[in-house]
Amino acid sequence: MPSRLSFVCHGRTAAQRQGCFAQADEPLEPGQDERLAERRAGLKAPRRVLCAPELRARQTAAAWGAEPQLLEALRDCDYGAWRGQSLEALQVTAAQDLAAWLTDPAAAPHGGESQVQLCERVGAWLDAFDEDGHSIVVSHPAVLRAAALHVLRAGAAAFNAIDVEPLGVLRLVRNGRWRLRL
Repeated sequence: MPSRLSFVCHGRTAAQRQGCFAQADEPLEPGQDERLAERRAGLKAPRRVLCAPELRARQTAAAWGAEPQLLEALRDCDYGAWRGQSLEALQVTAAQDLAAWLTDPAAAPHGGESQVQLCERVGAWLDAFDEDGHSIVVSHPAVLRAAALHVLRAGAAAFNAIDVEPLGVLRLVRNGRWRLRL
């Protein structure tokens, strides 16, 4: 039996709406119950729910009703000193650093994790994943991007070419090797 992972991006947060890097444990914006219920109904029931440890991911995972397994490998990218700051503000206060981060996937001028490091972390987790059946994986836009790049063997240079909407879904199937399922 193949492994099937439905990566679900957490619901909308205030930081996303405001164009900011998320705080470490930012909650979901209120009023998303209907969208969460629709997302749940649109996915096959999982054997289990795997989840990033941050509050916004845990709140999203609660839509599946089961206690999720929290996994550090699924945590959001560490944006270091940029947590809570808007892209607009960084264009004024740290324009060169922001430009370096947007063009060089190995750059981490914020003192946190680079896109390359994130892609390596998520790729290592995917390579080690060895469970049959369907699992829901609730995580963050950056983690969904990293998973897609790993499966496509595209490399971190394409990281910023992928947009992930709140509650967006990335489906992966492994029967010998990982494949992206559309």
